[in-house]
Amino acid sequence: MKEWISIVGAYLKGNRINLIVILASYGIFLLVFSLYTLPFEAVGYATLLTTVFLIIIGIVHLISFYQKHIILTKLRNSIAMTDVRFPLARDLIERDYQELVQILDQKRTEMMNEKEKAFAEMVDYYTTWAHQIKTPIAAMRLLLQAEPTDANQELLDQLSKVEQYVEMALQYLRMENMSADLLFKRYPLDDLVKQAVRKTSKSFIRKKIKLNYEQVNRPVLTDEKWLVFVIEQILSNSLKYTPEGGEISIYVEDSPLTLVIEDTGIGIEEEDLPRVFEKGFTGYNGRLDKKSTGIGLYLCKRTLDKLNHTIRIESAVGRGTKVKIGLDHPDILAE
Repeated sequence: MKEWISIVGAYLKGNRINLIVILASYGIFLLVFSLYTLPFEAVGYATLLTTVFLIIIGIVHLISFYQKHIILTKLRNSIAMTDVRFPLARDLIERDYQELVQILDQKRTEMMNEKEKAFAEMVDYYTTWAHQIKTPIAAMRLLLQAEPTDANQELLDQLSKVEQYVEMALQYLRMENMSADLLFKRYPLDDLVKQAVRKTSKSFIRKKIKLNYEQVNRPVLTDEKWLVFVIEQILSNSLKYTPEGGEISIYVEDSPLTLVIEDTGIGIEEEDLPRVFEKGFTGYNGRLDKKSTGIGLYLCKRTLDKLNHTIRIESAVGRGTKVKIGLDHPDILAE
């Protein structure tokens, strides 16, 4: 009922000039008849017939107005579609507006296609660069490993960080089309954790950080490459903010199945916790360290969302941080 009242109100408002003209015509009509002192029956009968005729025309016009409103509402709800069919224009002005909207939509589509093409070319370029840069990195690693000195060992550690950042950039580029790259299978969780630990093992040794980890013997339905990437990122963060001689523990909690990575690092400020997964957010620790990019946890969150896993962080300043990855089986079939 309220919808009809609002539609009738909009109709009357849009036709207020016509209503004023009709009322003015009625006034002139009655004035002329009164001047000639014609019989009331003749005037009343003519007025009644004219009023009935105008009401019928108004109802037909109102129905047409309502139907056009319904069509435009449907078009508004499917605005992403192109080449839409507008209602038949009632006059020249409406047709001009429709043509203007169609021209603007065509220009918008052309601009979007150009932007998408430019973005695709940029992604292709940086993807190629990320793959090609791995070759000189591998060559540098071989050269440094050939002479095992303290200086070369430090350079190897820095080279590992470079390689990690390159991998992060590559995963960031793949994120938009990540769904096409997913392959879900059941994997032993221990194998995935060991892959990530192996990639960060030199940092454990260099900082003399103790790793507490025991076999969990649990299968998990996930994508191997992407989950290993997430675990590696979290371990890298723990290593970065855990002082020398600290500890990192990896264990599993049940009901639901949750992988926990706990460290004895500097912790995260309470006011920073709600924002740690925001893109580019570095927080107090990032401003203190001046090396944080604010991308790592953002990528972890987006990746786990795609994998239908969850992530949450508990932390206290000076006591350490717990990162909990929910690994309950997603509602998909393993290939």
